[in-house]
Amino acid sequence: MAKIELTLLTRPGCHLCDDARAVVAEVLAGTPDSPQTTLTELSILDDPKLFDAYAEEIPVLLINGRVHTIWRVDPARLSTALKELE
Repeated sequence: MAKIELTLLTRPGCHLCDDARAVVAEVLAGTPDSPQTTLTELSILDDPKLFDAYAEEIPVLLINGRVHTIWRVDPARLSTALKELE
């Protein structure tokens, strides 16, 4: 299985970010090989480039550095994407 890197771009006080975080955690908990998958959360407030790129789109979920989804994470779509990368 290939290593999968998930990056969740957020900002403090963002309720959609809280929802996205919960969905990602739920999907990873249900993935038997999730140790091969890492999750990093970054605040766009800590990086001017991320802020400029995503200020109006957060939360943003990246899979291996590519945008998977913005605003709302669909658990079925994320599960499918992770399975396809196995």
